[in-house]
Amino acid sequence: MPILASTRTAHLDLNPFSRNGNMMTLITRFLCCASLAIAVNASAAEPEKPEDPDPSARLPLAELQLFAQVFEQIRSSYVEEIDDKTLLENAIIGLLAELDPHSSFLKAESFDEMQQQTTGEFGGIGIEVSMEGGYVKVISPIDDTPASRAGIMPGDLIIKLNEHAVQGMSLEDAIGIMRGKKGTSLALTIAREDSEGPINITLIRDQIVVKSVRHRLLEPGFAYIRIAQFQAQTGSELNKSLKQLISENEPLKGLVLDLRNNPGGLLSASVEVADAFIDKGLIVYTEGRSPTSRQQFSATPGDMLNGTPLVVLINGGTASASEIVAGAIQDHRRGIVMGTDSFGKGSVQTVLPLEDGRAIKLTTARYFTPNGRSIQALSIIPDILVERAEIRTIESNFEMREANLDKHLSSQTQPADKQSLHQSEPVTTDNQLYEALNLLKGLHILSEKKE
Repeated sequence: MPILASTRTAHLDLNPFSRNGNMMTLITRFLCCASLAIAVNASAAEPEKPEDPDPSARLPLAELQLFAQVFEQIRSSYVEEIDDKTLLENAIIGLLAELDPHSSFLKAESFDEMQQQTTGEFGGIGIEVSMEGGYVKVISPIDDTPASRAGIMPGDLIIKLNEHAVQGMSLEDAIGIMRGKKGTSLALTIAREDSEGPINITLIRDQIVVKSVRHRLLEPGFAYIRIAQFQAQTGSELNKSLKQLISENEPLKGLVLDLRNNPGGLLSASVEVADAFIDKGLIVYTEGRSPTSRQQFSATPGDMLNGTPLVVLINGGTASASEIVAGAIQDHRRGIVMGTDSFGKGSVQTVLPLEDGRAIKLTTARYFTPNGRSIQALSIIPDILVERAEIRTIESNFEMREANLDKHLSSQTQPADKQSLHQSEPVTTDNQLYEALNLLKGLHILSEKKE
């Protein structure tokens, strides 16, 4: 969930570390001075104990000297010459990469692409990915993109991009290869858990325009809304869809909110979506080390559906911001969560721009559902488990009924209109959606009996 933020950073000019000087000595001197400055600041902050500054404020000089030694050895002895700027940038990349799978250093191009992605338009194949075990793991393909049309699935491991082995490659480099101009090809080799061997897929890159919210009618009175990704305009788009569905289908009997294979997006958008269904109370809160990372988000009065039955569909590709929505609806008992366990990404990333057009994406907090659940690496567990499966209608042969018996008594009432009772099923190829629709029908029948 990138939360765009800004910060001021001190600019450090490393150009004086020229080839003609002793690099190790210069780095060591600089790092020692930095450590001394921090120790002095800590001492100044506690004048009552100047002789014993906080040890945690000191930089570990032994490790810093080790870094300088390694840097100098690579600089002087590596088989190919690498300039100092590249070496220092690689050190920064490694520093962030070792924190968690979602923290990373963003070069100017990657930062621009991330900003484009939150608006819903960028070039590539259309997948949300992370790193796992040295390989690129697919969190979710994006709807109506080359990746989704080719059958790439959540959990797939990308082991080769064109002729480049992915293992040992940074996530940024892998994304750089996957991005490209419309019409160019990209060969993927993926490993899938239930496959006997590697799967080779060739995709044609496209201009990826992600339509965040789509809606349609499943049957008269029963609506469907699909949120593919949480972008800046997702909340307003959802409100428009709900208003249109309600105005055209009064009374609305039930709604399926489909968050399957939704990789997340903006935290603010997920709060707006949950707020559309929840009348009051907490939606989500975040906790981190800095005061700015500790926040609470609550619902504003009003439920756009006015209590209409709601089913939320999730699966292993439901991640981050979409888990916030599912968790809030589940905790408030506003709807029924159906499907399979979600991805389990319960952390918040803040994008911190730097002065030169680059940025860092840093995990700054964990988020919690209204009931205090952290789903980090634990997932949202559906209320009703429905695995993905293939379904088909079995045509029945002749069945004997009372009406087929000779001399049967006639009914005293008009026969029911079977067409109105049993609508044609538009979702038989999607068993999870089929079960969600049937559940909504049952909830509507019970609500009618209560009235």
